[in-house]
Amino acid sequence: MPTIGIILGSTRPNRVGDQVARWVLEHASRRTDAGFELLDLRDHPLPHLDEPMPPSLGQYQNEHTRRWAETVAAYDGFVIVTPEYNHGVPGVLKNALDYLYAEWNNKALGLVSYGAAGGARSAEQLRLVAAELQMADVRQQVTLSLHTDFANFSVFEPGDHNLHALDTMLDQVIAWTSALAPLRTDSP
Repeated sequence: MPTIGIILGSTRPNRVGDQVARWVLEHASRRTDAGFELLDLRDHPLPHLDEPMPPSLGQYQNEHTRRWAETVAAYDGFVIVTPEYNHGVPGVLKNALDYLYAEWNNKALGLVSYGAAGGARSAEQLRLVAAELQMADVRQQVTLSLHTDFANFSVFEPGDHNLHALDTMLDQVIAWTSALAPLRTDSP
């Protein structure tokens, strides 16, 4: 059974992303076709990219990079929960993605975004990054509005309509994770 990591892409104080990530994990954990685990970037502190060699070479010299690489390599696919900051991806999330290369390859990616415009611009930027990392981002995404899915912009209260999008996205992530399994097995 594949294991999917749910990456919480914000480390900001008073973040609302933890509420969203717990909602995704709680709902996903009811499934029987994959296992799901939460990866909070607060638990994986990485300085600004400080590796002397490009990640594509896989010659990690720092212990924090090797630990992060082992963590990411253990998963078959991912769901990223991301806010949108200034029309883009949070720096801490982009940094975590940039640290590695091969560990992301041939893995499916689903996106759950939130923000004033549902985090759509952050999700679109993540699709570009995912392509370079040789990840297969799935079409369906969950976009949550701070105006309609959060009380006072701080308490997550998702509408039931979001569950259909979440289920569809998870279906696609699991299907692509399974389809990509032979490529991960054949990787050097």
